[in-house]
Amino acid sequence: MAKPFEWAQVLRGLREWPAVLLLLFVLIWLALGYAPKYRDDWMLENALVVAFVPLLVWGYRRVRFSNLAYTAVFVFLVLHVLGSHYTYAEVPYDQWSRDWLGFSIDDVFGFERNHYDRLVHLLFGVLLAPLTLELVNLEVDATASWRRAIAVSLLLACSAIYELIEWAAAMVFGGELGMAYLGTQGDVWDSHKDTALALLGAVCATALLAWRRPGTAAHRR
Repeated sequence: MAKPFEWAQVLRGLREWPAVLLLLFVLIWLALGYAPKYRDDWMLENALVVAFVPLLVWGYRRVRFSNLAYTAVFVFLVLHVLGSHYTYAEVPYDQWSRDWLGFSIDDVFGFERNHYDRLVHLLFGVLLAPLTLELVNLEVDATASWRRAIAVSLLLACSAIYELIEWAAAMVFGGELGMAYLGTQGDVWDSHKDTALALLGAVCATALLAWRRPGTAAHRR
């Protein structure tokens, strides 16, 4: 049986978990920022990361979210910087599945385009739902159903705003850089599908969180 002081160390480590995740993310970000496939696109893709991560660190002094929320954000950010390393349209997930698993994901599902961007947009709704819902629970005085609806609406709005930012960047920069950042792969409904997937992910995640643990896990520091 573990000694009492050992359990105290475990609990202290859990409280410091966000700091561990931040350190891991910085290391991964630096590694994937080395020699990306298209440097200009990498810089565009990471502009929001450079804005969001310091904001999250600054907010940590005021609001402490759950370890689940911080871990989910960490996973999403890692997926995003992986996409920025290759560009979303060229992440070689199918080659990885061939090399590591012995089969082609694209062949199994009949994919005719690179669907890494679709996956990340879906996971945007899923992985940012815990933090968003905890923030809404902390700030909004309403019934649980309304708070979940507000959290989903916020995630949907953020997804739509990001699509507008992509469109504006493509208009400003144009050429190969604009198309690489936009990443439509010839699909005129790409933005609509991405936003719909983010909405689906947010709805599913908030419903699961309501079933798993109602209320808020965030608290003011």
